[in-house]
Amino acid sequence: MAIERLQKIIASAGIASRRKAEELITGRVVSVNGQIVTELGTKADSERDHIRVNGKLLKGPQRHTYLVMNKPKGYVTTVSDPEGRPTVMDLVRGAGVRVYPVGRLDFATEGLLLLTNDGELAHKLTHASSHVPKTYVVKVAGVPTQEKIAELRTGVMIREDNRKPVRTAPALISMIKQADNPWYEVTLIEGRNRQIRKMFEAVGHHVEKIRRVRYGPIHLDVEPGKLRPLEPREVEELRRAAEGRRPKPAGFIPAPKRARSARPRDAAPSKPPAKRSPKKSFTSKKKS
Repeated sequence: MAIERLQKIIASAGIASRRKAEELITGRVVSVNGQIVTELGTKADSERDHIRVNGKLLKGPQRHTYLVMNKPKGYVTTVSDPEGRPTVMDLVRGAGVRVYPVGRLDFATEGLLLLTNDGELAHKLTHASSHVPKTYVVKVAGVPTQEKIAELRTGVMIREDNRKPVRTAPALISMIKQADNPWYEVTLIEGRNRQIRKMFEAVGHHVEKIRRVRYGPIHLDVEPGKLRPLEPREVEELRRAAEGRRPKPAGFIPAPKRARSARPRDAAPSKPPAKRSPKKSFTSKKKS
């Protein structure tokens, strides 16, 4: 097998996502042939080298599994929770395979969650440059004015943890249910922590409910707390989305390339370009 980066080997073995694998390496819990490795650029051969994570010998790459879950509210999107709260992994125990969530939905948010042991794809989907669209339905307290919705569409300033305020990327927002507390459909191309809640709070409105209904090409179609495997076609569409490639519509025929116009044989020849007079030299003549 070809030599690969250590974090990619760990992710392919289904231990963790590639980002989490990097944390394991820098956390000094990964060794290769008995030597602790801390540099992220380290490469190894999974078939010849003895790679251990937390003292356990790493097995070969697992068969990749891709699942879609309808996460209920009241679950945290982590493998384990130090506070002892229910995690989404409690809902996957009967699947018979080790997977981990792609990205996060917060404790009070419900809806579509992807899980996989394909660390490479998970990394591409969650990377900031992927811009894979994610669609949510959102219930808001009170009715925002059109001016406030316009602000949200173009981007507002929000604060991430203790960091400096950042401006959100443009978003697609449309009302889907008019009421005293209306519902909106919101599509984002980024995934900042509690972003939708912070966006509406920035314009003076509290978010009461959020449900994610679409992740790239994948639609939510299972009951709360349930999951199903993705079909091969869906996995390929997801890969395309992660790489910024959009599937061509059915029956798509590319436009023929425009041929250069040729001059008819019987056409009069074009006039030759006018001869230019030689350039004058600006070098001074020597005096005799």
